[in-house]
Amino acid sequence: TSAALTLLGGSVAAVVVWKWLGKKMIQKKMEEARKTRDEGLKKMAKAVQQFREQVPSVQTDVILSLPLLGLTERLREGSLSPKTVLYTYLEKVSALEVNQQTNCLRHFIPECEEQLQEIQRQKEKGLLYGIPVSIKDHIGHKGHLSTCGLVRGLDTLMKEDSVLVKVLKRQGAIPFAMTNVPQSLFSYDCSNPIFGQTLNPFNHLKSPGGSSGGEGALIAGGGSILGIGSDIGGSIRLPSSFCGLCGLKPTAERLRWVLGIWHIHLLNVGICSCSIAVPCALGPMARDVDSLALCMRALLCEEMFRLDPTVPPIPFNWEVYCSSTPLRVGYYDTDGYFPLPPCMRRAVKETRSALQAAGHQLVPFSPPRIPYVMTELFLKTLFADGGRAWLDVFTGDIVDPSLKPQVNSFKIPRLVKKLLALLLKPLVTTPPPPKDVAVISTCRSVKEMWNHHHQIQAYRSEFITRWKELHLDVVLCPILGPAFTTGYPGKLLTAISSTMLYNVLNFPAGVVPVSTVTEADEEELKRYQGCCDDPWDRKLKQAVSGAVGMPVAVQCVALPWQEELCLRFMKEVETLSRER
Repeated sequence: TSAALTLLGGSVAAVVVWKWLGKKMIQKKMEEARKTRDEGLKKMAKAVQQFREQVPSVQTDVILSLPLLGLTERLREGSLSPKTVLYTYLEKVSALEVNQQTNCLRHFIPECEEQLQEIQRQKEKGLLYGIPVSIKDHIGHKGHLSTCGLVRGLDTLMKEDSVLVKVLKRQGAIPFAMTNVPQSLFSYDCSNPIFGQTLNPFNHLKSPGGSSGGEGALIAGGGSILGIGSDIGGSIRLPSSFCGLCGLKPTAERLRWVLGIWHIHLLNVGICSCSIAVPCALGPMARDVDSLALCMRALLCEEMFRLDPTVPPIPFNWEVYCSSTPLRVGYYDTDGYFPLPPCMRRAVKETRSALQAAGHQLVPFSPPRIPYVMTELFLKTLFADGGRAWLDVFTGDIVDPSLKPQVNSFKIPRLVKKLLALLLKPLVTTPPPPKDVAVISTCRSVKEMWNHHHQIQAYRSEFITRWKELHLDVVLCPILGPAFTTGYPGKLLTAISSTMLYNVLNFPAGVVPVSTVTEADEEELKRYQGCCDDPWDRKLKQAVSGAVGMPVAVQCVALPWQEELCLRFMKEVETLSRER
């Protein structure tokens, strides 16, 4: 007996030591990654200093204030040099103003200086000639990591540029920075254990959104004029809403989607079937709609179609974007699932009035069955296996505090989840709909999975039929916001119904800032009760409070493959909001 106890005690001790050594190894890897990033930023700062010594009379404020179209014009005519523009933006990033305040950068791309030389040798100046561009962490760049905020992503450098980066470079752009993301990308906050929490540049108590939160913070802070993000539930649109930017989620297949190694793993293994049923999309983020349109025009070129024949060879239609024909606009200010704060509904109402006054025809529109879409289509797609494969992604990793509520909910045994669903069923036959991911049903067989995919296709047909019956061109609707206090997105995963709908549908959808939170909005928020003043409604109220002066946005939507029309509508909304 004593021998058995000794053996048991020794085994327990060995497990404890093994776990301790594993944790120390993880911490060492994370420290090395942070050290590498900091050394890169120091090199950036040193290069900027050398440039300033050589060219002391740069009009920094003038360059940083130019919109993208104005900057491209100055670069093409030669009144500004690509080197001057690049180092002006590098200085803005490396100065205390942006990165050290928001922690938005994951890595500086030193090869930007090589690309600077390369564009001088190009026979023709591309549409993005000399433009510094930032890219999200997981978009592959040769010689750099694609981490997704995971320690296991620190081991593999990308062997070549992704198709998107190749096309950007061919159009004369200069990728100069990779931006921070939430761990595993599956969050609309922006925090991971390796590089830490990214903050909103307008209020450091607030999140920049996610998962393209580093892009949102960098562009809104003035450190980048154009960025590329990705979106599978709102990951371009939510940071755009939280940070006061314009952002476009195109139809997923419109741009080549080449991933970093760990994002491939997350989509194909960790989040099961979502890459088939609810596809992920790449898209631009910037300070105005014209910038988005120029980026799309640059990317939708022969080089993109040549490098990836699976991308439909549909060039950007500039005529549609520049059209001034009055539009027939469907609108709604709530989806009936997760009621948004008063300021976001106010934004839709004011924009609707402005559009009507400008000669557009406004038609009430009600998106069908959003609770069903959220629980039975979107969340069931992402967590078809009950979240088990997603949990496997964190094996040998430290879970970020912002993700712990989600991780813990998926660790609940399936039997307990079934009992919870059974107990809650009498309560959810009428509103409020279930808002806890722990009770979402799963796909238990291949047959059930394919039936689930069929249900998504059937819903898309139902939605398009309703759209066509009303003869709509576009739809105006709300977007989640204003910016949440950090830590709250992980507690309110199902609050993203406003954005996830258009991932399920695979419609192009964009965000335009139209206002800011007022004192009156804050007062009205005190009376907000949401759907039924349940715990989620109360959390939402806490998440968005204290946001006076923060950006308020609306969402603009078009039918699949009509990005140009979506952008044209966004431009109209932007123009009218600026006039107001």
